[in-house]
Amino acid sequence: MSAFFVGLEGTEAGRVAALCLAVLAALLHATFAALQKGRHDPWLTRGSIDVSLILVSLPLALLVVPLPQGREWWLIAGTIPIHFVYKLGMAMALSRGAFTVVYPVVRGTAPLATILGAAMVFGEVFTPVQWLGVAVLLGGIFGLAIYNLRHVVLERDTLVAALTLAVATGLMVAVYTNYDAYGIRATPDPFTFLIWFFLVTAFDFPVIAALRYRNMANRPALGPLLVRGAIGAVFAYGSFGAIMLATRLDKVGEAAMLRETSTVFAALIGWLVLKETVGPRRFALMTMIAVGAIIIELGA
Repeated sequence: MSAFFVGLEGTEAGRVAALCLAVLAALLHATFAALQKGRHDPWLTRGSIDVSLILVSLPLALLVVPLPQGREWWLIAGTIPIHFVYKLGMAMALSRGAFTVVYPVVRGTAPLATILGAAMVFGEVFTPVQWLGVAVLLGGIFGLAIYNLRHVVLERDTLVAALTLAVATGLMVAVYTNYDAYGIRATPDPFTFLIWFFLVTAFDFPVIAALRYRNMANRPALGPLLVRGAIGAVFAYGSFGAIMLATRLDKVGEAAMLRETSTVFAALIGWLVLKETVGPRRFALMTMIAVGAIIIELGA
């Protein structure tokens, strides 16, 4: 599997695969984020997800993929503080604001910062047509966030804090996207980096969740929470894994921009699952996001 994947690098088939992986990551990440905002406390949900990630990743890391060598250990260790800060910001934002307000701001802040970071780290350059696509896509994302902000009625008293945290979390998305892209490119077997990443970054939130659960006056039943965590772990593997692999096969900035179509999927999930209202204006803004992503890809 690793040899086949590495063989796609630098080919047209690899570019198409990267495109498909980025869009898949968008769909799965929107679902993953919605799971954190569902009927359980987002801190407990994230802790439950990480428990499942440990149980899945440990045997894979020890028995399936080659062990990291030399500086690969340092690259993998570097993901721990970066993703801890990201997860912390995401949980804090989701606990203070509506999903359809917080999520677009996170995803809107991330791609532009990612593109600038990729230009510095990997020397990537966007064409003028692609920058037009970036403008259209970001206009749709931030337009969606502003529209939601004006009409949301829940959690208004904590909305400013939620938006501030959302912007900071979006910047952390840019940091981890570029760092993870560098790490997976520097590791000969990409699945070694990927699986060890899921293992080493999953030990923090189970501790936080356990302490939070212990101090709760009304503790939720563990069974449904663990089931949600197991489902979330599957989506986490799919979303984070897909975007990391996409950044190895093609440009980091392009993959990051395509991933931000997750905002469209998030709005649909908010409407269909979380019962948040979606009207014609929001549908038009969602269409802008999709059109922007298409322009970016066609302008490559």
